[in-house]
Amino acid sequence: MIIGVAVVLVIIVIILVIYNININKKIKKFKNINQKITNLQVVQDFMNAIGETSSVDDKIKKINNILIEKYEIKYSTIVVFNGAEYEIKASNVEQRHWESLKALQDVDMFKDSIQTATPKYVTVNNQNERLLYQKMEFGRAKSAIFFPLYIDNVYIGYWIIESGTPHDFDNVDITILEVIKDNIVSVLKTVVHQKTLESIVRTDLFTGLNSEEYLYGEGKRIIDQYTISTMCMFKIINIEEINKRYCRELGNEVIKEISRYVQDNISDEYVFVRYMGPKFVIAFSGVDIEGVASYINDIKDHIEQMKITLPNEEEIYTTQTPQKTNMNMAEQVATPRINVVLSSYYKGTGLEEVLKKLEEYLDHADKNESDITNI
Repeated sequence: MIIGVAVVLVIIVIILVIYNININKKIKKFKNINQKITNLQVVQDFMNAIGETSSVDDKIKKINNILIEKYEIKYSTIVVFNGAEYEIKASNVEQRHWESLKALQDVDMFKDSIQTATPKYVTVNNQNERLLYQKMEFGRAKSAIFFPLYIDNVYIGYWIIESGTPHDFDNVDITILEVIKDNIVSVLKTVVHQKTLESIVRTDLFTGLNSEEYLYGEGKRIIDQYTISTMCMFKIINIEEINKRYCRELGNEVIKEISRYVQDNISDEYVFVRYMGPKFVIAFSGVDIEGVASYINDIKDHIEQMKITLPNEEEIYTTQTPQKTNMNMAEQVATPRINVVLSSYYKGTGLEEVLKKLEEYLDHADKNESDITNI
């Protein structure tokens, strides 16, 4: 009897063990599926952040916030080498600690991690200790994982996550964090072209306007706040004639005066740049072609009624003779003529393609054409 009960109990125990094993497998499988879903959601959030009409720095900050929220990370910091120095692109750590956080490449414990392109986990054993790289702070972080970042085998910076609890990352799945790191690298690689455009924007010497590159960075952010906008490109078609008949100084003055007039008479919501040479672009954000027709007619009429002279009577060289002569301002009056072309731009399409189409039209139009054309 006792033996029979014992056998039954053993069988029950074996069944419970097998059941628990199956339950644990299912739980582990569920966790893996749940983690994969979370990772997919994070990747989608990353892509949404990339597609937003914001600067590169704002996008990286948004991505860092996504990591902190989705993975419940206490502290997350992304540091990138900009070609001259290391700079913190995103961090939820107080700014007074940033100097130490952007100098981790010089800390011995992380140098091997950078050289081997492998993550480095560091921690302390109790609350009274501090991580070696911390100089001014004792209670903020007690464990950290350092991830070097590489784009096409070129080291570009690092991502570091920190916790205020010792050994907090002992059981973390590093492979998941590696996937996150790879996503960060993908984002940085995706936005590097935009960052380049933002960095090369310059101010035109004569007009004080932004250059063409502005349109593809900050300008596009403004334009893409709307579904449809109108792109207007105009060209001063007689600028060469003015330079030849009078002088280049008067030609420069024509460019300045036209720029000043347009700049003073457009809304701050619109983008106005000197595109190239005698060509300019006005981006009418959120306005269709019919909505700008009256304004374009008025601006063309005003420009072509301008009587532009040099601001001061001065000695100049004429193109007709190499001899220096005194020319009275009254003898030098230039009246500009412009050719204008318009096209619609839809958010999410290629802005550069629209502008290329406008430029090709102006470059191939009859040199005496002075009109307003929709294409």
